[in-house]
Amino acid sequence: MKIVLDTNVLLVSIGSKSKYRPIFDKLINGEFELSISHEILLEYEEIITRKTNYIVANNVLDLITSLPNVKMEAPYYNWNILSDRDVNKFVDLFVSSSSDYLVSNDKVFNELKIIEFPKVNHITIHEFIQLINN
Repeated sequence: MKIVLDTNVLLVSIGSKSKYRPIFDKLINGEFELSISHEILLEYEEIITRKTNYIVANNVLDLITSLPNVKMEAPYYNWNILSDRDVNKFVDLFVSSSSDYLVSNDKVFNELKIIEFPKVNHITIHEFIQLINN
């Protein structure tokens, strides 16, 4: 299974006591493939640094980028289909990487339900937890 993780999902999954930690653990254990782009990696760094500090962000990103199941992709088209232009990078990556799921709790992704093309399989963090625990 190949996924794209919105920054909010990654952020809440890295804490060792987080109820969402199974996402990060299963990523580390290679139980799914994560697609990332340079632009998304920069956002991960910015948000993790803001919420924790540069050392934590650097360690998390070093780990993620060293995993064999994490694939750096370069989106080849900008769809710009969501009202929040800043999150379109996740849709672009989803489409270009042929991912199975885009995992996010951001409500703007609900707009994808009425967009027929490109078809994006958006699921929430709770749905993803259920999927990986089965």
